[in-house]
Amino acid sequence: LLQCEKCRVYLVDTEHDDPGFYQRLDIISEEKSSPLPPIFKPKKFSKPQDVIFTTIFELRRDEQEIRQPSLKDLSGSEAAHVHFARHVVATEQTFNWSGTDEEIKDIRSNNISAVPSDFLAERLKSRVLSIPIFNSDNKVIGVAQLVNKLKGQVFTECDISTLEAFSIFCGLGIYNTQMYENASKLMAKQKVALEVLSYHASSSLEETKRLMQVSIPTAEKFKLYSFEFSDFRLTDDDTCQAAIRMFMDLDLIRKFRIPYQVMCRWILSVKKNYRPVIYHNWRHALNVAQTVFAMLMTGQMKHMMSDIEIMALLVACLSHDLDHRGTNNSFQSKIESPLAILYSTSTMEHHHFDQCVMILNSEGNNIFQSLSPEEYKSIISIVESSILSTDLALYFKKKDSFGKLVKSGEPDWKNPQNKELLRGMMMTACDVSAICKPWEVQKKVAELVAGEFFQQGDLEKERLKEQPIAMMDREKKDELPAMQVGFIDCICLPVYRSLTDVQPALRPLLDGCMQNRKNWQSLADDRHKKDVDLFSLKIGSKKKHENSQLNGIAHLHQTTAHEVSKQDDNGIGDFKRKKISMEHKKMKCSNKEHHAGNLCTVL
Repeated sequence: LLQCEKCRVYLVDTEHDDPGFYQRLDIISEEKSSPLPPIFKPKKFSKPQDVIFTTIFELRRDEQEIRQPSLKDLSGSEAAHVHFARHVVATEQTFNWSGTDEEIKDIRSNNISAVPSDFLAERLKSRVLSIPIFNSDNKVIGVAQLVNKLKGQVFTECDISTLEAFSIFCGLGIYNTQMYENASKLMAKQKVALEVLSYHASSSLEETKRLMQVSIPTAEKFKLYSFEFSDFRLTDDDTCQAAIRMFMDLDLIRKFRIPYQVMCRWILSVKKNYRPVIYHNWRHALNVAQTVFAMLMTGQMKHMMSDIEIMALLVACLSHDLDHRGTNNSFQSKIESPLAILYSTSTMEHHHFDQCVMILNSEGNNIFQSLSPEEYKSIISIVESSILSTDLALYFKKKDSFGKLVKSGEPDWKNPQNKELLRGMMMTACDVSAICKPWEVQKKVAELVAGEFFQQGDLEKERLKEQPIAMMDREKKDELPAMQVGFIDCICLPVYRSLTDVQPALRPLLDGCMQNRKNWQSLADDRHKKDVDLFSLKIGSKKKHENSQLNGIAHLHQTTAHEVSKQDDNGIGDFKRKKISMEHKKMKCSNKEHHAGNLCTVL
């Protein structure tokens, strides 16, 4: 178009454009090591010699191929062209060199007297048009350069306008290419990080072989079919064997063609990726998985589920709190953790699912490896929705719909939406199932939960200089019984009643929950009778006591009233607080009781 001998595009090293960068690293660039003396260094230039080009593209008139010459390849007069390009970067101005005697004289007058005249005569007679290429931030990222117009003509204003228009499109192309390159590098770094993480997150082959050689005890020995199961007497090795036994008795290893080594390694890897926090650890995950196992087998729910759903539910239960840090979503948001930045809602639940997928993608851990692409997509989707369902914010949004569906008569459980709703309620029921255990187990679990909550409360006091909510304030630990009653009334009883309506064989869960409510209510009443004055002093008022009831110490999840409100598409808002007598009469939860001051953070 512009009828010239050659054209070049120079790309500037914008990543290391700090002149001191290479000095600090003791690196000498090719430009600085070149014996070629500087062509010019006018005072108005901002150190053009410091400009570094990463890549040079060149197209010659008599060639069809684009070349990528190095700086060493550009010798003689072409070395001067590089200096012109540097000059353009430093000044951010178009530079049109015609090689006239006046231009050479002008260079001499700018303190270039050290440059030999024969050097100038030989190397500066060519005609060169150089134009800066800008990015969206108006920063020079390259130079477009034309060399020697045909027939000895000089580059005109029309040529400059044409090349400037080209440089705009060139800038867009370079910028997009750099963005893609940066994204590719970030993805590569992420892949490397995941590979390293996967290596350390996965169990060793030695551990796997040891587990493979063990004879797995029967489900009866572990009492896996019982809703009263407890892990307290199990060793760490026992817990892994119990997990494998559940897959065996559900016939999942055979149905999904899982190599036994992969099955054992996956169990050990999942266990390894739980942190040693007080409550949300591997043993809690095992208890949740055992509850879904008992619901499927003893509670006969397996007749309502496909093999894919059964497998997904068991995997989701074992994985639902992976890498839990012992703090809830609200705390992650307050400290502006990377997880909270990555996920604005259901922060920890999304992270738990990501960890689950990471383990499945680790070498030797993919228990879904025999599935077809369609089956794999389906089971991963169910695992994801099941893990996310353990966020109480989602439970509060869906529990009324589930209750209405159950009471509608004959629910269509073949409907995908109804089935997903049912699985979500099952996950919540399993997650808080410690509330249904025998009293001694329930009481000990409540102490563990409270201990973890109090640790978070201590962190909020120390790091955030905030007063934690009552359920996380160890100075208010005496209110635990009242908070448990509120938790049971608002969260546990509704889900267990609805599930019992779906399948009467699940009634042991409801009965256990109601029995523990009586026990907690009795403790709350005894505490009130023994020390009314102390009770009044700590609670402050009847209304404050009502709030503490609603704040039930919970159980598995982590959501505050603000979080529930933010995610409530139907605008179901403020709790309609009921009057509660000083004798702690049973509180009735209305549909609007989603926002009790600081709603529980369930187990």
